Amino acid sequence: MSEIEGIHAGNGRRAAGWRKRSAAGVAMLLCAVCGGGGPGADDNSITVGAIFDLTGPTADVGTDYGDGVRGFADWINGQGGIEGRPIDLIYQDYGYQVDRAEQLYSQFVSEGAVIFMGWGTGDTEALRMRIAEDEIPFSSASLSHRLGDPAEAPYNFLLATTYSDQFRIALDWIATNHADGTPIVALMHNASPFGLSPANQGGIEFAEARGIDLTLYEMPRGAVDFTAEFSRIRQSGAQYVVFQNTSGPAAVALQNARSLGLDATFFCLNWCSNAQVIQLAGEAAEGLMGTMPYAPLTVDVPGTRVIHDYLASRSETAEGRTNAYTQGWWTFAAFAEGMRRVLAAGQELTGASIKAALETLSDYDMGGVTAPVTLTSTDHRGSKGLRIFRVEGGVWVPFTDFIQAPAS
Repeated sequence: MSEIEGIHAGNGRRAAGWRKRSAAGVAMLLCAVCGGGGPGADDNSITVGAIFDLTGPTADVGTDYGDGVRGFADWINGQGGIEGRPIDLIYQDYGYQVDRAEQLYSQFVSEGAVIFMGWGTGDTEALRMRIAEDEIPFSSASLSHRLGDPAEAPYNFLLATTYSDQFRIALDWIATNHADGTPIVALMHNASPFGLSPANQGGIEFAEARGIDLTLYEMPRGAVDFTAEFSRIRQSGAQYVVFQNTSGPAAVALQNARSLGLDATFFCLNWCSNAQVIQLAGEAAEGLMGTMPYAPLTVDVPGTRVIHDYLASRSETAEGRTNAYTQGWWTFAAFAEGMRRVLAAGQELTGASIKAALETLSDYDMGGVTAPVTLTSTDHRGSKGLRIFRVEGGVWVPFTDFIQAPAS
């Protein structure tokens, strides 16, 4: 009974600005949850806190991620909970406001949350020292490289390839496959710590080491046209454009670039490597490359099948859902496995014991949706590999096998 396979929490509604408590279930994904009988008394439940961006600037991907977290909680409770104990998931939309995230974190921890599922880079980095002081294992959708270093963030865990590792994988592919001369790369990024993370946390140095001419171009929030940025990119002679942004802005930029006839290869890092960018950009997305840590729900592996089965049990389908749903589900699943190990060993469920259990995950199978995860006391970057996907015929298809990030 070593791997989590199910989840049964949350109501799946795409709601905003309100708070929901749900006691749902976690199940074992590849085995089955040990213990048994479904949700028990409130004093037997495991409280988990979470914040989602359902109405803020990253809601285009935040909604699916939140649905995945809630879905996993609902699924596992329906399987009997973790060692017979149900999940009590308390969460709220925070609109991507750092001060709101800090307030909700304090509130949910005071209500007994033993782990926390966060969201953005800015708020996760702002909270990391409080997280350590409170000994609350924390994972968010932020893949900022420093958050996986226990020396800087001892209670933060990354369950997907960091932005820096994704960027290095893309740059390494560019350098390896570029024909003649110096590869010229434009990084178009969100105006935030999230946007700057891949470049500032090792990407600039890696580009220099690989002989790549790299220039950063900020994408102003709320912009509906990037013609000015592309005019500068064209003048630079860039043959490659990498987006570190969410689906909406990346789709606008792709349409701009295609209408201007810009001859370049386009890459998305993970938050715009999804079905939504294709829906928004249409034909302009054809040929787009993507560093995709988590498989889209169109890929048939055990980790996506359990999600399809769960949705079918609710008379829902995966249509319109992105790989952010997969990521939310499986991030929570890995944390649930850590809690299961604590309870199976007869230990008290505390932040310290959950942290120690997570640090025993070794080549942990995430159902094939991402590379196996390994966490240790000195390295909380659980996954360092991914597959590059490419849009062909309006669908993301695998373009490479799993690639490990090159050394920084």
